Amino acid sequence: MARLIYSTIASLDGYVADADGNFDWAAPDEEVHAFVNELERPVGTCLYGRRMYETMVFWETVDTGSEPRVMRDFAEIWRAADKVVYSRTLGEVSSARTRLERDFEPDAVRELVASASSDVGIGGAELAAQAFREGLVDECQVFLAPVVVGAGKRSLPDGVFARLELLDQRRFDGGFAYLRYNVRR
Repeated sequence: MARLIYSTIASLDGYVADADGNFDWAAPDEEVHAFVNELERPVGTCLYGRRMYETMVFWETVDTGSEPRVMRDFAEIWRAADKVVYSRTLGEVSSARTRLERDFEPDAVRELVASASSDVGIGGAELAAQAFREGLVDECQVFLAPVVVGAGKRSLPDGVFARLELLDQRRFDGGFAYLRYNVRR
């Protein structure tokens, strides 16, 4: 059975972007990037909000010939996945295997996950917050960056209570830590 997985890179104090909207501090090194690739490889569909899609669509057209192997690998993984973008303001999508939805419909997402033959990822803190509020998230994968930014966009939503079960953890040489949780029902 497929799962809805929220995966994010956050500062130690829980932000995906700082108060100015910057997230350059979240760039994974090669070791972390290779690990992310292995986590993303089995994901068949990715759900994105507009801002996350606009960040991730880079992988559609990046010249992989000049990039390190780990980035070429991620580009191939990203291009192979189906993508659903939720936005009321985006005019059109610019990547293959991508469809645009105007509204986040919890029942439609529930059905998508239930009928999927592989896991479904959800990216973007605001979209993930909606999914958390609706009780749709099955697993949460958090990469903690070795930085404190003090304020900004939170990686997890306010006002949501969820009991989590730690499934896996890993530390990386560059200071990142990975935590994988099951969301208990």
